[in-house]
Amino acid sequence: MFERPLVKAAAAAAACALVLTACGDDGGSSGSAAGGGAGEGGEGGTVGVILPDATTSPRWEANDRPLLQAAFEEAGIEADIQNADGDVSKFGTLCDGMINAGVNVLMITNLDSESGSACLRKAKDAGISTVDYDRLTLGGGASYYVSFDNVEVGRLMAEGVQKCLSDDGKTEGVNYVQINGDPTDNNAALFKQGYVEGMKEVTDSGAFRLVGDQTGQWDADVAGTAFEQLFTQNGGKIDAVISANDTMAGGIIARLKANGLNGKVPVTGQDASVEGLQAILTGDQCMTVYKAIEKEANAASQLAISLINGEEGSDLAQDTVPDTVTKQDVPSVLEEPAIIYRDNVKDVIDDGYQKAEDVCTGAAEAACTELGIS
Repeated sequence: MFERPLVKAAAAAAACALVLTACGDDGGSSGSAAGGGAGEGGEGGTVGVILPDATTSPRWEANDRPLLQAAFEEAGIEADIQNADGDVSKFGTLCDGMINAGVNVLMITNLDSESGSACLRKAKDAGISTVDYDRLTLGGGASYYVSFDNVEVGRLMAEGVQKCLSDDGKTEGVNYVQINGDPTDNNAALFKQGYVEGMKEVTDSGAFRLVGDQTGQWDADVAGTAFEQLFTQNGGKIDAVISANDTMAGGIIARLKANGLNGKVPVTGQDASVEGLQAILTGDQCMTVYKAIEKEANAASQLAISLINGEEGSDLAQDTVPDTVTKQDVPSVLEEPAIIYRDNVKDVIDDGYQKAEDVCTGAAEAACTELGIS
């Protein structure tokens, strides 16, 4: 069983009542305008947060935004939380606005390392502490990095697909494909590193054969098309799919259903999304990787609060992650992911990450009843 959330839903809801006055974004505000030094915004200072989009994963708006906002509000920190909506130009505008407003700490989830680095360099020049949130910005030189052990996320996918195949009595002669995340996302490279390492033994032995390796760009339609092309190229002989997240898994499962193969070809995922958990409960998806966003958001907010209060962030950032561009280690906080199969979907619900009433609908309802999910 996972830890119960520390941030209550009521606090998260109350946090959303704050009013944005800085960047003029009428759809993305979660807080008042950042500005001034410590003590000028609320009780303790100001923080700017740029989230990447609202489409590649539901987590950014459904989980990260309210968790971060509630934590900052509780600490008396004025927060300006914006979403770049997948637009590099908008990302840059938000970054400039927050820097010009004088935030004490800038936290970003980059869209790509180039635009992310440009933002981080401007913040550094302005004397602002920076935090890479969830994704490391290669070459960006962020002060700190908060995420999960993303190589371990990939290893769990490899572990999961092998277990699901083994449960079906398939331990050799297996053809599998990899549908990777967006190549501009450093996390996608780390996930792939993990599942390549996790599949090494079975591929080296010849029991498993990698017959396709494509990007799905974190998009269900792109992933579905990529899978269908590989399916055709291999004459329909694909026994398993390592999909790097639940969103792409959904697109792949749709193509499997069209070929009458849903539930017969194990598909992995990540994010423990409502759709991903439903697919696991109905037998269409093999597993997902659960990253307790509450832990990541709490770690990032506590780090930012510590920096605003003039404390040493290194007291919290006990790990390091190498930046392959700068060749320097970035002080980091890395949380541990967990593997989720059908029989422990309930853990995600009990942890408060998803709600039973959202997951236990339609075809998933019977499985929820069977598993005692309510």
